[in-house]
Amino acid sequence: MTSRDLLSQLESLTTEAFRPDLADIDRLPTLDLARLMNGEDSAVPSAVAAQLPRIAAAIDAIAERMARGGRLVYAGAGTAGRLGVLDASECPPTFNTAPGQVVGVLAGGPAAMVTSVEGAEDSRELAVADLEALALTPDDTVVGVSASGRTPYAIGAVEYARARGALTVGLACNAGSALAAAAEHGIEVVVGPELLTGSTRLKAGTAQKLVLNMLSTITMIRLGKTYGNLMVDVRASNEKLRARSRRIVSLATGADDRKVESALTATDGEVKNAVLVLLAGVDGATAARLLEESGGHLRAALAAAGH
Repeated sequence: MTSRDLLSQLESLTTEAFRPDLADIDRLPTLDLARLMNGEDSAVPSAVAAQLPRIAAAIDAIAERMARGGRLVYAGAGTAGRLGVLDASECPPTFNTAPGQVVGVLAGGPAAMVTSVEGAEDSRELAVADLEALALTPDDTVVGVSASGRTPYAIGAVEYARARGALTVGLACNAGSALAAAAEHGIEVVVGPELLTGSTRLKAGTAQKLVLNMLSTITMIRLGKTYGNLMVDVRASNEKLRARSRRIVSLATGADDRKVESALTATDGEVKNAVLVLLAGVDGATAARLLEESGGHLRAALAAAGH
């Protein structure tokens, strides 16, 4: 693609549109600028709301595959790719996912988290190489993320994953995007031109973060990683999370501090097991067996124990 072709393509994208009414924002007082930016940001949730049926359909398809042992893989460049890495990195402490169960693949590799890797986003071949290393299966899902919806790396990732039989989702912030068209599930959250022309880390980035929050969180709820709105699969890896574990067991069971501590000790700190010990009146080993037999779903394990 020539530079003229690329310029023409960018000029046609909503995310790259120039707004003459904002041409003098650098002259505004800081508070007025903050109000203006906040007003722009307030339009993002309604743009996400317009895509909720598509988001829900993607989540159901992802959860079905993850229940069979599949992985959730985010692939993108720049801000979009970094948001995928962020979401993936937060799943182990929040939902106790296994290493490699939720993965963020970023054009240019880990170094691209903090510095721009020139040319990485333009390479479909790089996306293929990054995904080949994961040995995708039909139970895996690859979510390509790109504000413009034209990023070659994201499109290349989705096209390769689809050819391998994996589920594919294309998340973009322009209508009629090549990324959404390449994926089985296309999600296009159109947030309009940015406050700073073409700075898609702003509204587009916020929209992507909201959608990725939904994809991972609701998928994990569907997989039984929560009990009501409690994170019963939280991994207690520091003192704050150990305190949160105790509080979650207390909220789920109504038990006093002594019983909560006893149950957590009996279950080696596993919140879900401790809740089952207290609510079903079983020992730690029985709780572990019931949860294994129920695929980790606490409500199903409680039902199996007669509660």
